[in-house]
Amino acid sequence: MCSDGRVRSSSSDRPRERLDTCGPSALADAELLALVLRTGDQHRDAWSLARSILQRFGGLPGLAGTSAASLEAMPGLGPAKSASLCASVELAKRLVDEPLERGQPIRSPEDIQRHFRARLRDACRESFHVLMLDGRHRLIRAEEVSVGTLTASLVHPREVFREAIRCASAAVVLVHNHPSGDPTPSAEDRSVTERLRDAGLLLGIRVLDHVIVTRASYFSFREAGESFGETGSSGS
Repeated sequence: MCSDGRVRSSSSDRPRERLDTCGPSALADAELLALVLRTGDQHRDAWSLARSILQRFGGLPGLAGTSAASLEAMPGLGPAKSASLCASVELAKRLVDEPLERGQPIRSPEDIQRHFRARLRDACRESFHVLMLDGRHRLIRAEEVSVGTLTASLVHPREVFREAIRCASAAVVLVHNHPSGDPTPSAEDRSVTERLRDAGLLLGIRVLDHVIVTRASYFSFREAGESFGETGSSGS
């Protein structure tokens, strides 16, 4: 019989049998992870190894941000098990990600944050992206321009607008992440935003917004009335 909640009822329970009987939602994190691992090591069964992994890396959130090299360095995990874990984590990320499709209207910062929060949720460094839009603010393509702390030297107008010009973009939206979890723009963020806005005016490619995303929130320069002279959504 299935117990209420995701609690392993006894050490003799087998995750696969419990999944067949109770369904995957009844299994604890360690049980689901044991099914991914399939086998344990010389000293532990798969469930015990799964518990050790979760304890070592801080549960599922910590596991999601762990590199393959760090996993492989853990006793009991070799290349095959590490690869299986990394693949499972990536599939989970893609499942919750809302992909941006060519031709998709970019109506608001929320549209952008929903896409990038999953894509960048475990990033340890800032990365800067440009969404290139047509005259009706529909996506032509998205491109990563730089990786690293946002500075004028890393994010040059030439790099930002080169592909936008090639794609005959009418407008762009700038996006970068703050791994700290705080979306508040820095002085450098503001400086780079103003520089790129001015460059876009000269090129005839309007910078609609600059959106800073984190796992849980975002900051929109346009919504805040900074650098764009009015409040509103990215696609207005």
